[in-house]
Amino acid sequence: MLQITNLTYDAYGRRFFDGASLTLTPGTKAGLVGLNGVGKSTLFGLILGKSQPGGGEITTPKGWRVASVDQEIAASPQHLIDAVLAIDTRRANLLKALETADPMQQAEIHHDLYAIGADRAPSRAAEILSGLGFSNADLTRPISDFSGGWRMRAALAGALLAEPDLLLLDEPTNYLDLEGALWLEAKLKRYPNAALMISHDRDLLNESVDAIVHVVGQRLDYYSGNYDNFERMRAEKARLNAANAAKQEAERAHLQAFVDRFRAKASKASQAQSRMKKLEKLPPIAANIQDRVAPFRLPSPEKELAPPILRLDDASVGYGDTVILRNINIRLDPDDRIGVLGVNGAGKSTFAKLLAGALSEMHGTQWRDRRMTVAWFHQHQIEAMDPEDTPLEMMRRALPDDTESKRRGRLGSFGMTVEKVETKVKDLSGGERARLLLNMVAMDGPHLLILDEPTNHLDIDSRRALLDALNDYEGAVLIITHDRSLVELVADKLWLVNDGTVKTYTGTMDDYAKLVVERAKTATREEAQAAAKDKPASVNTKEARKAAAAARNAIAPLKKKADDLERQIETLGNKIKMIDLKLSDPDIYVKAATEAVKLGKEKAKLEDDLVKLEGDWMEAAEVYETAKTEAGL
Repeated sequence: MLQITNLTYDAYGRRFFDGASLTLTPGTKAGLVGLNGVGKSTLFGLILGKSQPGGGEITTPKGWRVASVDQEIAASPQHLIDAVLAIDTRRANLLKALETADPMQQAEIHHDLYAIGADRAPSRAAEILSGLGFSNADLTRPISDFSGGWRMRAALAGALLAEPDLLLLDEPTNYLDLEGALWLEAKLKRYPNAALMISHDRDLLNESVDAIVHVVGQRLDYYSGNYDNFERMRAEKARLNAANAAKQEAERAHLQAFVDRFRAKASKASQAQSRMKKLEKLPPIAANIQDRVAPFRLPSPEKELAPPILRLDDASVGYGDTVILRNINIRLDPDDRIGVLGVNGAGKSTFAKLLAGALSEMHGTQWRDRRMTVAWFHQHQIEAMDPEDTPLEMMRRALPDDTESKRRGRLGSFGMTVEKVETKVKDLSGGERARLLLNMVAMDGPHLLILDEPTNHLDIDSRRALLDALNDYEGAVLIITHDRSLVELVADKLWLVNDGTVKTYTGTMDDYAKLVVERAKTATREEAQAAAKDKPASVNTKEARKAAAAARNAIAPLKKKADDLERQIETLGNKIKMIDLKLSDPDIYVKAATEAVKLGKEKAKLEDDLVKLEGDWMEAAEVYETAKTEAGL
């Protein structure tokens, strides 16, 4: 198990943990939650030994494999599937050792490879990569062909394939589309070992974990159950805390009133002194620490436009001469709330660019109200921020005619504290950058708000604040996100980007989730079969059978010994039954007293022998079963 005891850790001039403790048992899958900046990723670094605690200790059982997905696979000419297989170092090291091993060692290595299912690794890798959005053709493409986000997916695939005893995942859905996130939910739910995952994806935390670890007040609070259960338990804990605090405050006031009234009276001095001591001994009520986040400011448009505000008729869009989407026929009204669905690479961002005016239609027609203003938020804006810039400098450029106090006030309404407004972008957290940009792109009250993955880097409470702001906003919203709950709670229409076009999707999000899971299952089977055919396993089925046969032959003498002893016990038992049958005849003690004595002595000896045999058999059976388990049979 992962055991954290009285952990204390200071860094960057602040204390992250103070006496924090946590026990994570084998097989437990826990979500690690808390506001941005409280120390979730810092805790991962401590568990991995990248940083050393100032006090307390972090321990795992000897031999436990702990792995994380904290960086993408480096670009190289290596094929995708080979790079993913190489992440499983157990398998890679055994295969390497097999090349130079002598015959005796080879038998042991084959046994070890069989035990970890090495022969199935290529097909399992293909299955995982398919679930994360890779195609069969991608398996033999060099890693260098893929972007950083896709190489992060490959690293995640390798970690899932290796199945470490403790898997650490930091926002695993950030680089996934909705389809990939749905597949990962199901995969993590079946993950056989312990996992600790930082996530702000409510659906993932409800579907895939059986515990929540809340980082709050420099400690680690453990709650059994999923995220919804955690919220209920936390609310109840806060309610009880508040009730106890009120009760204790009333008692304090009562005692203090008695002391104040009678301390000067000689006749009551002893009672007053007694109450003063009792007052001093009252235990403090634990502080009810609330995760507070600033609201988002999404001003509604000042003037409402007549419907529609935008219409596309048989429109096509793409880059250069390459058409990405064609035959688009859609209408957007001033109060529409649209959720855009589709796998990565289907053209969702290209469609968003068309609506935002960053791309023009190649064919067909587009009509838009000339008075319509559009605010467009996308992840590349965060990546493109100048690391030396500050929020205040950004606001000065955005509002050149405003006073300094108004600019600071606007930033304050975004949740930027006094010290943060002049903090360089490189020193802001991902969540702080996302919050700043989201508020800035929408601050002029646009008629259409286009959000492309707005929740990446936002913690759960900030996502809820964004949801509240979107539901208060009175303009049109088009949202692309892997956060299913956000789509369900904001969108009243669904558009599906698929097969090179955009169409209305008439089903619900539950219908779409079922469709995705079924499609993933079908693709997984096809991809795995193709991968197994195109990429022969380094350890084939014939070798696996040979390894299994060798293992069975190695423990056969142990089985034979246990079976022989069992047969001897049965034989002795039958002999004792025969003697008991003879001794049960009353006439034997009258007509053959000498024979009766002889049979009694023989029975006693057989019973002694039986006790010894049973002891030998129990020992032999235990040795055999242990050897069988170690051989993976």
